[in-house]
Amino acid sequence: MRTALQALDRGAPAEAVAALNEELEVDTTAELPSLEGDNALLLLDRGNVLLSMDRYKLSARDLGTADKSIDLLDMSRGAADALGKYLFSDDAGPYKAPAYEKLLINTVNMMNYLAQRDLSGARVEARRLVVMQNYLRDHEEETALIGLGSYLAGFAFEKSGQPDEALLHYDDALRHGPYPSLRSPLRALTRGEPRSPRIAALIEGVDPLPPLGETGEAELVVVVGFGRVPQKVPQRLPIGLALTLVADDISPTDRARANALAAKGLVTWINYPTLARGKGGYSIPTLKLDGRPQRMEQALDVEAQVRSAWKRSEGTVILSAITRTLARVAAGEVAQGATEAAAEDSGPLGLLAGLLTSATLSALDTPDTRGWSTLPARIAITRTRVRAGAHEVVVSVRGEVRRVRVNVPAGSWAFVPVMVLR
Repeated sequence: MRTALQALDRGAPAEAVAALNEELEVDTTAELPSLEGDNALLLLDRGNVLLSMDRYKLSARDLGTADKSIDLLDMSRGAADALGKYLFSDDAGPYKAPAYEKLLINTVNMMNYLAQRDLSGARVEARRLVVMQNYLRDHEEETALIGLGSYLAGFAFEKSGQPDEALLHYDDALRHGPYPSLRSPLRALTRGEPRSPRIAALIEGVDPLPPLGETGEAELVVVVGFGRVPQKVPQRLPIGLALTLVADDISPTDRARANALAAKGLVTWINYPTLARGKGGYSIPTLKLDGRPQRMEQALDVEAQVRSAWKRSEGTVILSAITRTLARVAAGEVAQGATEAAAEDSGPLGLLAGLLTSATLSALDTPDTRGWSTLPARIAITRTRVRAGAHEVVVSVRGEVRRVRVNVPAGSWAFVPVMVLR
């Protein structure tokens, strides 16, 4: 993964895909790997890189395949005991995605289908997104919900000729952001007095525009993702500080054991993952349409979602690391006891076996730094009416310039996703 990210930093997405293919043990992007180990997570990364290369069909396939294989991570306080049962390491088990990643799988895949003008595929992703959103409303904080997915779902149903469904999604999007680019479309879509106070407030004072078919115009949506979210990196934390951070959650028994082991010098620190700095999240993308600058609005601060989710789960992760450390030391003590008994019979060989057992348990304790590494740090959007015909879209961000030619018939629309993952 490090090789792939370094390739993206150089602006070489094809090299990043090659590195991912090697790890997936496939020869080309046309092949799907066996879904074992961390391959589903690597497929998410390959899918995002393929999207940045405008290979929408393959990207949609990768993301859809991975979506079916990645479960949602339960990082509630009640799950701390289960997480702590990992004796060796949190990364020993299958990868489970945090809420924002599960939501973004469907959100990003809608971009693939809309770029191909596949409204049926986009609606399927929209419905999957709704199922996950409803689940999170029942089990997670409201901040886990993401407005961009609802915006794109609304667009998919609007262009499918299903205005009532579109309005429901647009209303949900406005719960999470102002999205001024929706003013004119919602004014045209709304018949009579809006039932949603959010939609009513947004379109107040906006004069309705004539339908696209009457003016001979078309509609263009450009979505720009740029930078990359913070990566998880291993960090050592002094045991005393760790115990302070989880004071409200750790059991009195475990606290006493940890303090006793720390006093003996057997446990001085724990190993757990933390977030590094993001890349390029505060860059400002520029967009020109046929040489004229266009205003972009922030659609989603992905890095903020990542950091918010991590802040909520960090205590559980630290608690898991402490519990696992205690279990490892206990296993070492058992091994040492067995060694002492064996040493009476086998001499140095018994002692060596016990030391190897204890050392192996310590060496295998690695923090789980897995995650969807190629998610953009931020996503911006613009939506505008254009004359029918050919247009040139030029996006500049993170030192790259992307040029896209689109041809939009009168009364129709085009969707252009641009991903600069560096």
